[in-house]
Amino acid sequence: MKHDTSSTNGKQLNPEHLEAMQQALSQAETLDDFFGKEGIFARMFAETVEALMAAELTEHLGYERYEAKGRNTGNSRNGSYSTSLRTSAGDTKVQVPRDRQGEFKPRLLQRQGRNTKEIEEKVLALYGKGNSTRDVQDLLAELYGIEVSATTISAITDQVWPQVEAWQSRPLAAIYPILYLDAMFIKMRRKHRVENVAVYTVLGVDLKGQKEILGHWIGASEGEGANFWLSVVSDLQARGVEDVFIACIDGLNGFKEAIHAVFPHTIIQRCVVHQIRHSLSYISWKDRKEFVADLKTVYQAATREEAEANLVRLAEAWGDRYAIAVRSWENNWEDLAAMFEFPSEIRRLIYTTNAVEGYHRQQRKVVKTKGSFPSPQAARKLLYLVNQNATKKWTKPLMNWPGILNQLAIRFEERMPF
Repeated sequence: MKHDTSSTNGKQLNPEHLEAMQQALSQAETLDDFFGKEGIFARMFAETVEALMAAELTEHLGYERYEAKGRNTGNSRNGSYSTSLRTSAGDTKVQVPRDRQGEFKPRLLQRQGRNTKEIEEKVLALYGKGNSTRDVQDLLAELYGIEVSATTISAITDQVWPQVEAWQSRPLAAIYPILYLDAMFIKMRRKHRVENVAVYTVLGVDLKGQKEILGHWIGASEGEGANFWLSVVSDLQARGVEDVFIACIDGLNGFKEAIHAVFPHTIIQRCVVHQIRHSLSYISWKDRKEFVADLKTVYQAATREEAEANLVRLAEAWGDRYAIAVRSWENNWEDLAAMFEFPSEIRRLIYTTNAVEGYHRQQRKVVKTKGSFPSPQAARKLLYLVNQNATKKWTKPLMNWPGILNQLAIRFEERMPF
């Protein structure tokens, strides 16, 4: 196959340069002669780039060097300055030509910068989707034909750390009608052993009906629970949150007290789905279908009064056989029944923490490929990258939000800002 070396993107190379290239190419015998660190392309890269930029400058000025028509045009060649370009063989110094008016900016260098940025974006995207460092190296080699070291990949992903900190500390809205609070567990290396560590997540719905993740908080160890949630809720307040209408939580002991310590007027809705799972763990398989049918009459009732009447019937039917399962509904009833204060559209939003649990499922798909994290910073970096992918489609408000907002405005009239 014959290659035309006379031009690149329309920029003509001078005959002397072409002759030197052709002579060097004719002497090559192996692939290393072409592509090795001391190969032809590595040695002639700077020279070729300089020739192309000189051709660009000629096009920019509109006349060849020493050409008579260039006199008195108001602009002319003005020497050069040195810069570095990164190649597979390392950094290479090139001389960039200048014009007297300082208007010339070689498109070739602009492309180089964009390509570098593109590679970095690909590294972040691949890493954020759960690919290992080795996976990223292999994919870049396959797609771009370049070799990137593990150290370079780490350096590229470390570039997002200022973004992680800025995102985690960004100001928040003053009012969130609904918050979902939940935790997932990751493995982290601490003191020469691997521990299960909680990642606390808050998903908020603002007055426009838009969902957003307010942050990730990594605990010190498993089992901190309500005490750590107090610090999370305090952080939300410090970042500008003044009021929360409804907080949807799981069954963690002390969770309600932690929220009310900062937002005393928030209505707590305990996750009904978590409660169902908990109670079913005490029911034998042979009775589950019948028990669930009776239980549905409680949490799917039209009114609180109907639900409480059905809860009494549930206790009468199953209380003797499955006392713990029934008692868990009775003991937590106030927080489970909060949803009955609201119309069906709002009930569907708050009776479960599935919104944040769905987000955690996307996080786990990536986290499980990493084994254990060496530090909280490494975990937060990856969680942030996954968040950027997971929330890309969160661009529209929740379905039927105007109607829901009107209902909230009636229920929380004195606390609405309008």
